[in-house]
Amino acid sequence: MSQQTDTRRIALVTGANRGLGRSTALKLAADGVDSIITYRSHEDEAKAVVAEIEALGGTAYALRLDTGRIEDFPAFTDEVRRVLKEGWNRDTFDHLVNNAGHSGNASIESTTVEEFDDLVAVHFRGVFFLTQALLPLIADGGRVVNVSTGLTRFTSPGKAVYGAVKGAIEVFTRYLAVELGPRGITVNTVAPGPVATDFSGGLVRDTPQVQEVLGGLTALGRVGQPDDIGDAVSLVVAPEAGWINGQRIEASGGIHL
Repeated sequence: MSQQTDTRRIALVTGANRGLGRSTALKLAADGVDSIITYRSHEDEAKAVVAEIEALGGTAYALRLDTGRIEDFPAFTDEVRRVLKEGWNRDTFDHLVNNAGHSGNASIESTTVEEFDDLVAVHFRGVFFLTQALLPLIADGGRVVNVSTGLTRFTSPGKAVYGAVKGAIEVFTRYLAVELGPRGITVNTVAPGPVATDFSGGLVRDTPQVQEVLGGLTALGRVGQPDDIGDAVSLVVAPEAGWINGQRIEASGGIHL
């Protein structure tokens, strides 16, 4: 399908009711990009993000989605088609940001099969098959951004499975970039370092000692804020970034250099 350049761009951002996804959707709105955001729980937060986007002059919809439940993807795709037609009179959107996820914290020795399968289901299988389901709805010339982690380059105790599944996403990104190249769609990874969000129970956000230690490992001397990552994603999907493709872009303030 051809990209419809006579309208505002539209992004679909998963897990955007809080944290990095919320910041991404709001940064895109400030750049004139409308959004379909998803949430697994906390519908009130998602509605608040929609209201913030509307206050910035944009259009937004919030749809419930559990990225670990691939059996729900056909119905979700139908919902996306519905709101595209209702909100924009379109049958495509421009940017897919695969952000939704959660952390895991267990040593290799203590990781259970259930913990392993849960991280794979959300961070790899879910991203793969959700992207597959939505490919017909992404406009030619669009963008796909997969959110990874700095933990694919360096290690931290208890993050073996989480880092490994994000590593799989980085490989998937390169393969997807090749397959979508004929459609003019770029695919990149944004890999955050430590960010002050509620991720991992808000450990970085709520613990000054952790911020001091991790910030001291970065060249810029601080941990990241959600807007740092929202800014990075907005740069990658910008029209001027069309020659950046198949890349892992680490947004970490230069940690462990």
